[in-house]
Amino acid sequence: MVTVAFTLNGKPVSCQVNETEVLVDTLRERFYLTGTKKGCGTGDCGACTVLLDGDAVRSCILLTAMVEGRSVTTIEGVGTLEHPHVVQQAFVDASAVQCGFCTPGMVLTTIALLEKNPDPSEDEIRTALSGNLCRCTGYQKIIKAVQLAAERMRKGN
Repeated sequence: MVTVAFTLNGKPVSCQVNETEVLVDTLRERFYLTGTKKGCGTGDCGACTVLLDGDAVRSCILLTAMVEGRSVTTIEGVGTLEHPHVVQQAFVDASAVQCGFCTPGMVLTTIALLEKNPDPSEDEIRTALSGNLCRCTGYQKIIKAVQLAAERMRKGN
C-alpha cells in the first residue's frame, strides 16, 4: 500500500491504495465520485475521462499513485445543478445528451480543448473528441454543443 496525496476537485485529499490501483477505481470506490464512468478499462472509450492538471486523461489506465501532488478534476468538480459549467449548459442546450454515460467524459474533454484552443475548427473538435465514444448519437449534436460552448466562453458567458 502507498499513500497518495493530491488535489481532488479543488480540495486536498489523501488515501492509501494498492500500487496497481487505477484512478477510476479510487474515485468511484474511495471518494464515491460516480460521474467518472467505468467503460472499457483499456483507455479506448473515454467514459472515465478526468482532468489531470487541466489535461484530459483516461483514469482507467492511470495508476492512482501517479497523481501524487497533482490536481484531478472530475465532472463533479466543474459545475452544479444550480450553476452548470458553460460546457455542461451547452450540451443541454444543444440536446447533445442522450443516455448520459459518455457525457461526463465528453464535457471534460471539451473543457480541456477549449482551455487550450478557444476557437477550434470542426476538425479540431472531432480530433479532440475522437477518444470519446458515444453509442447513442451521431456526434453532430455533440459537435454543435462544443461549438456553442466555445462561442459562449469567448463571449464570457
